[in-house]
Amino acid sequence: MSSEFNEKNYSLKMEKTILSFKKDISTLRTGRANASMLDIIKVDVYGQQMPINQVATVSVPEARMISVQVWDQGNVILVDKAIKESDLGINPQIDGQIVRIRIPDLTEERRKDLIKVLKVMGEKYKVAIRNIRRDANEDVKKLLKDKKVTEDESQSFEKNTQKMTDDKISNLDKILEEKEKEILQVWTTLITLPLLWMAMEDGV
Repeated sequence: MSSEFNEKNYSLKMEKTILSFKKDISTLRTGRANASMLDIIKVDVYGQQMPINQVATVSVPEARMISVQVWDQGNVILVDKAIKESDLGINPQIDGQIVRIRIPDLTEERRKDLIKVLKVMGEKYKVAIRNIRRDANEDVKKLLKDKKVTEDESQSFEKNTQKMTDDKISNLDKILEEKEKEILQVWTTLITLPLLWMAMEDGV
């Protein structure tokens, strides 16, 4: 195989795309507390916009609670303000230097909207992976034209790149499916429990 074309470089680019996708969907509010939800929020402190995790310790003490331990007392109000003004739709409560965020349950309509957003995000990242495949194939064709790789090597590279692309997209689909289940989980429980209670009352 020619050393002119390194398949690993394109694999790493695809993997970085998947990591970016994971980070983006971690900010979606699902009804379950997740410290990553706050990653998109910037706090206006010390004359600059800083991520919350650079001015406070973020933890999840309960399934529906996020705790933000602000290091500097003077920044508590600023952190509270940044959270309230974000698009997350959550209302923090201040307790000394701790800002507590209780995550409210999601309505059925909101869950459906989130799944639509999730699928759009997934498609965007699939396109990004396919674009990396396209770039790889174009690079191989150029090398073939310049006689730096053989015809057989070119075909082998393209075949390997296609398999790599299929594998990465399959991985992304699995992540997408798990996130969708997480979004629907609480809603499914809310529907199922009353049915179980009814069945128990009827002696089923």
